Amino acid sequence: MVSAFKPTWMVTNIYDLTPDQLRAHGIKAVMTDLDNTLIAWNNPDGTPELRHWLTMLEMAGIQVIVVSNNSRARVDRAVAPFNLPYVHRALKPLTWGIRRALHRWHLRREEAIMVGDQLLTDVWSAHRSGVRSVLVKPILTSDAWVTKGNRLLEKVVMWRLRHDYPELTWQEDLNERKTH
Repeated sequence: MVSAFKPTWMVTNIYDLTPDQLRAHGIKAVMTDLDNTLIAWNNPDGTPELRHWLTMLEMAGIQVIVVSNNSRARVDRAVAPFNLPYVHRALKPLTWGIRRALHRWHLRREEAIMVGDQLLTDVWSAHRSGVRSVLVKPILTSDAWVTKGNRLLEKVVMWRLRHDYPELTWQEDLNERKTH
């Protein structure tokens, strides 16, 4: 059961995913969670580092799609400055949001990855959708109140994952060891 929560890769930060690494793995689209993955949950303006990363991917022809459980208004306000496509109310850990993004942007599962900071929503929904996943460390150590319960359960799941899969470690990029 715990294997359903095992990410394909564990990378410290979403901005460490480079176009060269993504292309080497056949990735044409990065589906990403919004809060604490792409931007800090309490700062919808993003950072210069985010803008640089988005520009690099755009120049390389790699699409970035936000797949978020947030409302349309919240996601639209957060991604508008970056002109990013999105799926709101994705219902992660259900597969609906990821499947919708794949369908809407005509992507095959093997052409996309799902990046997120939570095992119980982002990684699990990717696994259930047949899409490779990248777990990243949360941008902030604090969370919105709706995420705090998940974080407690996630600590138990991560302990079990590390027990069952000792090779599961944080990496600097996708070129390091794949976790499965």
